[in-house]
Amino acid sequence: MTENIKIEQTPVYISKPSGDVKGGLILIHEVWGMNDHIRDVAERYSKEGYLVYAPDLVSDTGIEELITVQLQQDLFNPEKRNQVQPKLRELMAPIQSPDFAKKTVASLKKIFEQLYNESVTNQKVAVIGFCFGGTYSYNLAVVEPRLQAAIPYYGHCDQPAEKLRSIQAPILSFYGQNDVALVSSLPDLENRMHNAEVDFSYKVYPDCGHAFFNDSNPYAYNENAAKDSWIQSIEFLAKNLSR
Repeated sequence: MTENIKIEQTPVYISKPSGDVKGGLILIHEVWGMNDHIRDVAERYSKEGYLVYAPDLVSDTGIEELITVQLQQDLFNPEKRNQVQPKLRELMAPIQSPDFAKKTVASLKKIFEQLYNESVTNQKVAVIGFCFGGTYSYNLAVVEPRLQAAIPYYGHCDQPAEKLRSIQAPILSFYGQNDVALVSSLPDLENRMHNAEVDFSYKVYPDCGHAFFNDSNPYAYNENAAKDSWIQSIEFLAKNLSR
């Protein structure tokens, strides 16, 4: 069962399990915003027993009206990437400001609070996100100590160790080997997480890059990596939301 609501000003797509609820899951979209792929992922997780809240965190930026499926695919097409990158940078400008980041984290806190207080979740809530959503999965973990688990896919985390020390949730992250900028930063991130005493692990998949989980993009999707990370995510949630 699905439903669309608003938590304050943020639209939220809700996917509900048909049976017993194992916990709550905040699902954060890629930079493209709420689309059919993210709705499908939300429904996959609800079939696994999770009450899923998938907020549309860029609904008021105008990005979703300007982004096309073709533009998304062209970004991952080696023959067209250089042509679309300038346009993409222009489109993404509204979400690059510190004010946007502050507002988005505040919205996620409110969404967490409502999901945490749903009686069926038993105060067990995790977060999973992709790209933009991976970055904000890290950000939510920093500010919300009641979070039970975080699964960032190809997200960026630039907080210093002193801020990372507030993280209480175990983190499992996924990356594609060809996503060079993010993968090259992983040793430093691992060191900061270690110094902050965070339960942090990650897996880098060979022969794929950014957005390998997105099966709506034939240029980015990697079936082996997507299937393996799905299995590991389900196991990670089961382990950490059963505590």
